[in-house]
Amino acid sequence: MFKNLNASLLGVTGHQSEIIELALTFGFRGMDLEITDFATRANLKGMPYARRLIDSAKIRIGTFELPLAWDIDSDLFEKELKKLPEYAEAAVEIECLRCTATLSPAGDNRPYHENFEFHKRRFSEMCKALEPSGIRLGIGFQAAEYLRRNQAFQFIHDFDALTLLMNMIDAPNTGLLLDVWDFVAGGGSIEAISNLPVEQIVAVQLADMPAGVALPDLDENSRLLPGAENGQIDCVAVLRTLAEMGYDGPVTVKPSRGVFRSRRRDDVVKRTGAALDRIWRAAGLTHDGKIGGPVAPLEPIETAKAPEPSEEPETPSDAEAIDETEISEFDDENMEAETEATGS
Repeated sequence: MFKNLNASLLGVTGHQSEIIELALTFGFRGMDLEITDFATRANLKGMPYARRLIDSAKIRIGTFELPLAWDIDSDLFEKELKKLPEYAEAAVEIECLRCTATLSPAGDNRPYHENFEFHKRRFSEMCKALEPSGIRLGIGFQAAEYLRRNQAFQFIHDFDALTLLMNMIDAPNTGLLLDVWDFVAGGGSIEAISNLPVEQIVAVQLADMPAGVALPDLDENSRLLPGAENGQIDCVAVLRTLAEMGYDGPVTVKPSRGVFRSRRRDDVVKRTGAALDRIWRAAGLTHDGKIGGPVAPLEPIETAKAPEPSEEPETPSDAEAIDETEISEFDDENMEAETEATGS
């Protein structure tokens, strides 16, 4: 398995060259990709051009988020579904065979059983569209109770219910997006993770949980960096368990944005990378995520406070250096895309 960066989960934005530079600077061996932008670039400029920065950096692509909404009317869904094989082919070109999607835990449109059947049909169709390209779709759930409040109908919000849905989806490339925080918030344990079929796990997301907080009281600020001083999830044991199982995919940190003192993107990615590296070493993992590396004592990190209003304004750092050529290319591509869309 490998350390993976999803910049959008951290609230970090930038051109592809900037995100790649941040990932490499702070110890990530992979990153997630916005597949619609990548496919558009490939269509406009050709695949060699679209992938040149990825190839040059020798960085792995961990996952891409499912690039279509499924909870929409049938006609629009069918139209969007026809685009999915094109996105899948673009992902295969950069050796990314892992796609992810996260279910909403509640809603106002359908009662539970009706919604279950709806999702079974839609995910069967989407998985079948991805299957010829060899791409697996990892499905995740959201366990926090606050996300289900003030909505008419409950839906899947724990692992047992998600397992039932995955077993009912008529496609062999269905798998699990294992968000460890949600897994524990839904009543799961590290021991239960070890009982999962490793081939079922498509991707892993990781965050710690504050000790002393009852599960019903968890909120949007309750996702801490792994190894937090006041955390209750043994993230080191999670990594070691996954390595012992033979999991070989991406491990992505997904904390609440409030854990960062600064919103400077280099600071955010640096702290995220340091937290992941700390538990990686404590688990005795090698760079490629296997058992056998030297074991380092775990040095807990503190939960950060939100930045004070008087904080110094953000200035570019070396890790945020802007590639002017990339910006020019990006603007040109947007202009071409707009021209094609308008026919002008």
